[in-house]
Amino acid sequence: MRAVWCGFALGVIVLQRQASLPLASAWIALVLCVVLMIALVVWALRAGDDEGGRRAARIVSAWLAIWLASVCVGFGYAAWRAELRLAQTLPAAWQKRDIEVTGHIARMLAQDAAAASFLFSVESWGVLGSHGKTLPDLLQLSWVARDAALPMLVPGARWRLNVRLKRPHAEGNFGLRDAEATLLARGVRATGYVSDEQRATRLLPDAQGLGVRIERSRAAVRARIDRVLAHAPHRGIVIALATGAQDAVSDDDWRRLRNTGTSHIVAISGLHLAFVAGLAGWAAGAFWRRARWRGVEAPLIVPAQQVAVAGAVVAAAAYAALAGFNVPVQRALWMIVVAAVALWRSREVSRSHVLAWALGLVLVRDPWAVTAPGFWLSFGAVAAILFAASGVPRVRHADETALSPDELDPMREHDATPPRVGRIREFCRRVVGRWRVSVRRLTGRLVDSARVQWAVTLALAPLTAYWFMQIPLIGPVANAGAIPWVSMFVTPMVLAGVALPAPLDGYAWQAAHTMLSGLLDVLGMLEGWPWALLRLPQPGFWALACAGVGVAWLLAPRGWPLRWLAPFTWLPLVLSSPVGPSPGAFRLSALDIGQGTSVLVETARHALLFDAGPGPESTHAGERIVAPYLQTHGVRRLDTLMISHDDSDHSGGAAAVFDAVPVRDFVAGILPGHPLWASARKLGAQTVQCAAGQRWQWDGVAFEVLWPDPGPLTGKPNMHCCVLRVSTAQGGEGMVSALLTGDIEASAERTLVARDATGLRSQVLVVPHHGSRTSSTEPFLDSVWPLVAIFQVGYLNRFHHPQSGVYARYVSRHIVLARSDADGAVRIEAAPGSLAVERFRDTQRRYWMDTVNEQRDE
Repeated sequence: MRAVWCGFALGVIVLQRQASLPLASAWIALVLCVVLMIALVVWALRAGDDEGGRRAARIVSAWLAIWLASVCVGFGYAAWRAELRLAQTLPAAWQKRDIEVTGHIARMLAQDAAAASFLFSVESWGVLGSHGKTLPDLLQLSWVARDAALPMLVPGARWRLNVRLKRPHAEGNFGLRDAEATLLARGVRATGYVSDEQRATRLLPDAQGLGVRIERSRAAVRARIDRVLAHAPHRGIVIALATGAQDAVSDDDWRRLRNTGTSHIVAISGLHLAFVAGLAGWAAGAFWRRARWRGVEAPLIVPAQQVAVAGAVVAAAAYAALAGFNVPVQRALWMIVVAAVALWRSREVSRSHVLAWALGLVLVRDPWAVTAPGFWLSFGAVAAILFAASGVPRVRHADETALSPDELDPMREHDATPPRVGRIREFCRRVVGRWRVSVRRLTGRLVDSARVQWAVTLALAPLTAYWFMQIPLIGPVANAGAIPWVSMFVTPMVLAGVALPAPLDGYAWQAAHTMLSGLLDVLGMLEGWPWALLRLPQPGFWALACAGVGVAWLLAPRGWPLRWLAPFTWLPLVLSSPVGPSPGAFRLSALDIGQGTSVLVETARHALLFDAGPGPESTHAGERIVAPYLQTHGVRRLDTLMISHDDSDHSGGAAAVFDAVPVRDFVAGILPGHPLWASARKLGAQTVQCAAGQRWQWDGVAFEVLWPDPGPLTGKPNMHCCVLRVSTAQGGEGMVSALLTGDIEASAERTLVARDATGLRSQVLVVPHHGSRTSSTEPFLDSVWPLVAIFQVGYLNRFHHPQSGVYARYVSRHIVLARSDADGAVRIEAAPGSLAVERFRDTQRRYWMDTVNEQRDE
């Protein structure tokens, strides 16, 4: 079954990398392949018992056929599930319209005093008319209290709501995770918000069902923790350990945990589930051994071992439900179930078979689990432990702990001794002997624990580098204390609070919070060590493959040859650096940050970020997208951060950028009293107000500021917005230029055209003011005359950017157009005489991605 489930998993993984779902011809090919492989297996099994190589060849062929058939089945199963889920579609004409829906709250995602986010299960749509599609039955909604306090929102509560919806859409950027895959895995086929809270109506009766009861239990536990801990700084970790919900964990706690490699302790892991299952199994078995039924001892009816196994499975399932069935919990639960079935049937099953069954069952339930880092980290950690333990005997032999006569009695003499002295010596000998046995056992367990920690740390390092662009070097030290502390003390105390009534639950949770405070203080100290964290650009496939070979080499059983060569396979991962442009060329990356601007310009050895996107007051794009993008692509320092003007969708993310990477020069078109100036100086950056005439060169690439004029900034922010021109060579033949315009408007465009129309000529134009009607005048476009124009706009944004008339001006000039809401991020490679354009949704497209152009076709 290992080969079957591994092949099934590979087929699922391959499907999730496809740009489109298979057509009819591909389905026919899949069916034919499976039939052919089954026929090959039948032939291999029915063939005679040949000797020598023919029999071995048939066996190999049979196993290969089984594996290929499993791959095809996994691919087809995932495609079938995807077809069913994508069939639920919100009609394009219904987007951003007020629609009445009736249903119940399926799950609370996040909630505070003024806002909430939740999954809403739709029972009926208040929209008439033929739409020709199956409407979504699960929505992800947000509710922001504006005119009144937020009502009580609990799972199972039925509501009639007026909502505004749109199809699932997430920003698409090279190297960053795709949130659309997360929505698809949840079954969400439309997102939106409550548009008219005054017309929201609570309906009775509430929804019923096992899922609703589970979610209500989770919400009730969270409410109890909120009442006890209120404003405690680490309340979010207690909630995460109790219910699996991680939305309340503070940014400061996340930073400490990530930088020390201990972020996994926030998740309810297999270790926690095994602890609960083991405790429940022990209690059930102990009770059953002492129970009697009508004078007959209970173990004579059903063996106590089977009752203990059943109790462990029930407790594990209950805790998994409370934890929200995340991927690590699912993996641990299925492993417990498979092992329990084997015990019930008195069958011995290997640990690798148990893991393979868990892998298959997780993907049968959720084929999109492979798109989440938790899947790879969870299964990778367990696989590493099993592989590292494959060369270690399962049972220590008696001679490992046996003591020689001289060790048992170091004072032994060969001459006769009085009986009383002999008894004393015998007592001392036994005490010393038992103490030495205990020390040896403890040492053995510590060695085994260290081996496990070493295996997990080593195996997860490449995956951590890929998903989070860093390797916490302090991780083994931090985990050596954090894992036992959380597993043995914090988690049991949290679970005790869940089980105990008030006010005893409060004492348990306060004790858990106190222990967490001490742990976080220690982690904060470790985080400050200069060598604690190694930041890396996101590695490519070959670097990951080489590191994976090195992991297997180092964790192989004892006696594996040339083990000392294994660390050299890590060099492509550790020493990898992003491939920058050649001297004289530049790379321009216009990020997809929704409604806002952020453009990264890279030369051979320098980097400039033009604007930082929205901040906490809006979509947190600076923290969610801009800063991670810089880290993913190996930008360890910004030579210049240029903020064009004081507008939240341009300057809001600057604080997140300051926190993520060092900044040498801060150039901005903002007023002198703006707090960003003080933040930049505090971090050691040189501060300069941008003004026309500023020029510099990096690696043969020229930079020139064209606007605003020197002097005090007057008027509204758009009037003194920085305009930057980047050129491959100043005045050289085949020069390629890019013009970054911020939010300048028509008056500034006229001034620039009148001042130097030929100096505006650029092959690449980041469209002024996102395509607003106040910009992109005809004379300005005729002066710039771009070959490529980039619109950085939000998906179905409330400003209706780009304005249709403005967009038509660009279309009429036959300019190559790219817009972030339809194409995602845009990457341009500019060199003297050459220009290459790459759109994210062209080269990184997945079958679940929906675009503006597709919606227009409808």
